[in-house]
Amino acid sequence: MTIATVGFIVLLISLAVQAFFLFRRSGGGLLMTLINGAAALLFFGELIVRSIRVEYVALLGTYDSLLFYAAVLLVLLIIYDRQSRFEPSAALRFGATVIALGLVAIASSPMVDSAARPPIPALRSGWLVIHVALSFIGEAFFAFAFVTALISLVSRNEDVRVRHQRLTYTGILLGYPLFTLGALVFGAIWAETAWGRWWSWDPKETWALITWLVYTVFLHLRFVRKSSGRMLAIVSVVGFLCTLFTFFGVNYLLSGLHSYR
Repeated sequence: MTIATVGFIVLLISLAVQAFFLFRRSGGGLLMTLINGAAALLFFGELIVRSIRVEYVALLGTYDSLLFYAAVLLVLLIIYDRQSRFEPSAALRFGATVIALGLVAIASSPMVDSAARPPIPALRSGWLVIHVALSFIGEAFFAFAFVTALISLVSRNEDVRVRHQRLTYTGILLGYPLFTLGALVFGAIWAETAWGRWWSWDPKETWALITWLVYTVFLHLRFVRKSSGRMLAIVSVVGFLCTLFTFFGVNYLLSGLHSYR
């Protein structure tokens, strides 16, 4: 049994316990922090072990990226839970944990090669490591904002809607510069060093740009048009769906320069 498998089991336990508190509509915050924290540590531990095995940073394949994505999302959830200025949301905690569990489930499925292999020479680049790490940290913020946007869309309580709309904005405001740097800036730097050109309109590059433009629209509506409420939540949902297609859709439906990842 791998360390990641243990982490997956811990996340299943976390969801079961959260479901109990979700229906009771009370408590469980500290316990969830401990359980989700344990799962995040296990996923990071798996990545460290794999890095030692391949003698390089294990963050360049689909399996490793999904574990990293899930672990970062859990860390963001823990930070949120421990912030006294926020009123803890059991629905937000549950939704974010479901996404993290889904990412790990996909990583463990037959569709993903989990073998730990040394990266090919083209992937042995510090620029690529920064590109991947910052991109997924930014996307973890977007995933957080996706859950808060969904809650604001379905909730009938005005206070709950406003609180989660504010969290949606905060998540995107923090994730946007990280994603911009990771997906576009450092991605372009690595592309130039690996392929000799900054941009090639590769499917993954194109969809990363589309994703960035969607979140740019969100910030434009928020800052310039002073929009709020339902429209921003919908844009946040669309943006997150774009991140999913950029990763999964491009990887499995389209071919391009990123296919070997």
